[in-house]
Amino acid sequence: MGETGELEQQQHKEEKNGEIIEEMKPWEQHSSVISIPRFDYNAPSSLLQHSLSGFLITCPIKREKSATKEAISILAKYIETCGSTCVEGYDASENVKRRKLCPAEGEATESAEREVSKNESTSSEIADNAVKEALNLVLMKVTRSGLVLFTFPKGSTCDPVRIVSLVNQSLESGSLKRPLWCHRIFPIQATCRLSEKEVSTTVLTLVRKFVDDKANVLSKPLKFAVGYNRRGIEETEMKTTKGNPNDPNLCALLDRTKCFSVVAGAVKEAVSDATVDLKSPELCVLVELLPLSGMPNGALVTAISVLSRDLVDTKPKLCIKALGSESKTK
Repeated sequence: MGETGELEQQQHKEEKNGEIIEEMKPWEQHSSVISIPRFDYNAPSSLLQHSLSGFLITCPIKREKSATKEAISILAKYIETCGSTCVEGYDASENVKRRKLCPAEGEATESAEREVSKNESTSSEIADNAVKEALNLVLMKVTRSGLVLFTFPKGSTCDPVRIVSLVNQSLESGSLKRPLWCHRIFPIQATCRLSEKEVSTTVLTLVRKFVDDKANVLSKPLKFAVGYNRRGIEETEMKTTKGNPNDPNLCALLDRTKCFSVVAGAVKEAVSDATVDLKSPELCVLVELLPLSGMPNGALVTAISVLSRDLVDTKPKLCIKALGSESKTK
């Protein structure tokens, strides 16, 4: 037992200028090395009053911090802030602190712990301010693993669809390295409550905007498809309302068929001759339920985007295009 302990201690020590310095443990290094913004716990409630845009990012489970840092680094190259000015040259690594070393043997452990906590707090504040000032993004806390959610503040003029399009173009040209942790970046054009009226109105507005955009060359009849991802939220809602089947908070649009019907109705209201085509749609409506933390019971918020065919995958189901190879993202 004694020999094993000595070996472990030697693995975490470095010699510098003749002095032995003990290195921080891996889990301590993780909190100090990776600088990411802190969650804005007041932000989710704002989605109940205002429609916001942003990005929903998928990543491996328990790799949310790595994906957050990677996403900041990627988005920083393309995000537009303050009108149409692109933020270029911003590198999230500038806010990453170099690996810290623990005090030498004999110094107070409590002092070291306080220093680690202080460094972690300072690092988070720096990252938080950098993201808000340079990227104009807010990090929201979600209740599902494998997800990272960023939103722009109310009134932002940034176009998340254009930003994701530029990311995809850079990946295809080879000017941007394939990400390790971010699997997909879903550009959120608008958010709304999961109600028939609000979803229909939001989809109608976005479809009309898409059709009116002269950059989109559309055929007649217009071919469209609808994708709906509930991320297991309906299971949670069914459990909370199981004891009260008449609970008005139990939203009918949790049913996939009902949601498809509402979205398709809004598309056809905007384009009367629109037809469903799941293989080669020209217009794709993606609906994503947002598993937000701190929301009132029964309050469900959805993210909606109307996208062109080149931004989505149609197999095995309709979803935003993967950033890496299919073998990595599965």
